[in-house]
Amino acid sequence: MKIEVVVDVKTTLGEGPLWDVEQQRLYWIDSFDGRVFRATADGREIRSWDVPMKIGSMALRKDGSGAVVSLQRGFHLLDFATGDVTLIHDPEPDRPTNRLNDGKVDRRGRFFAGSMDTMEEGPSGGLYRLDSDFSVTRIDSGIICSNGPCWSPDDRTFYFADTWTGEIWAYDYDIATGAATNRRTFTRVDTSRGGAADGSTVDAEGFLWNALVYDGRLVRYAPDGSIDRIIDMPVKKITSVMFGGPKLDTLYVTSMAKPPLPRFPGDGVLRGSLFAITGLGVTGTPEPRFGG
Repeated sequence: MKIEVVVDVKTTLGEGPLWDVEQQRLYWIDSFDGRVFRATADGREIRSWDVPMKIGSMALRKDGSGAVVSLQRGFHLLDFATGDVTLIHDPEPDRPTNRLNDGKVDRRGRFFAGSMDTMEEGPSGGLYRLDSDFSVTRIDSGIICSNGPCWSPDDRTFYFADTWTGEIWAYDYDIATGAATNRRTFTRVDTSRGGAADGSTVDAEGFLWNALVYDGRLVRYAPDGSIDRIIDMPVKKITSVMFGGPKLDTLYVTSMAKPPLPRFPGDGVLRGSLFAITGLGVTGTPEPRFGG
């Protein structure tokens, strides 16, 4: 196993690594600086787009024109050619202290993203589904900080975390309708070292990988919720994970250069880097595109 820095752009809050199998390109975001990045698998040909507010997550559109993005105030479309950003829908216009956060697309092209309390204290957030016709449905509520949405390879289980509960949840998932029901505890996260569950992905074997932010560890959980493997990272503030590269066997890991609140720890010179882990002997699955 080898851990390397792919790109060192010192993202204030790096998040959401996304490998696109069609373009063979890696995308990631800087949530606080409002920026979308793209590069080759080895960190060359870097391109970026600015968005007008904080960004929580993104997914590429099936027509190749750009991306759907969860910004501080709602779901938007980002046009890669012009840089224009267009509002689709704000699901929480009455909650000005919330912002949309982590999100991903299911294999039918629906975009799931949750919101969070910007102070990460009150359960004012929700989980939402954006369908390809741009309709929005609330899936869950009472969430402090939405993170880590992803699906099992058979599409029967949806995983999701409220970072500060100390748990990652599993729901029964109906791929035909996009319904997520029967929420239960998938695993309890080890918070004894100050870490918490952040971004997740599921590999081709059905194991869930989670970034323990502020703890600097990646954890691979078996489908029964037990810990299969732990990897120590060079920085504490890792944020999210995604398999990519030509063979989908490289695990990309984002990190933050600056903690969002004073109570969180700092890091060394590698803070804010985008990392690549090779030699794991594991592959991911292709990330779907948004259907709208």
